[in-house]
Amino acid sequence: MDHIPFPDNLIRAQQDWHYRYRALAVPRPGRATELRRRLLLLSVRIEWHPFWSTPAEWMPAARVELRRLTVGDRRAEAA
Repeated sequence: MDHIPFPDNLIRAQQDWHYRYRALAVPRPGRATELRRRLLLLSVRIEWHPFWSTPAEWMPAARVELRRLTVGDRRAEAA
């Protein structure tokens, strides 16, 4: 797939989503309610971001590419 020029705020929101999701995945997460609420808010921001309303970017592959791109960034930071 060609490189998709995602907006910085969309990338940051997806990265934050992954971070919050992993924080909830641990046994007995602290502040679970706060994490869930933030995860829901981020989900809405990502889903309804204006970037997805452009005709060229309204494709499932772009959403998969965003997730792949942001998960890859987190794995590189952990290494």
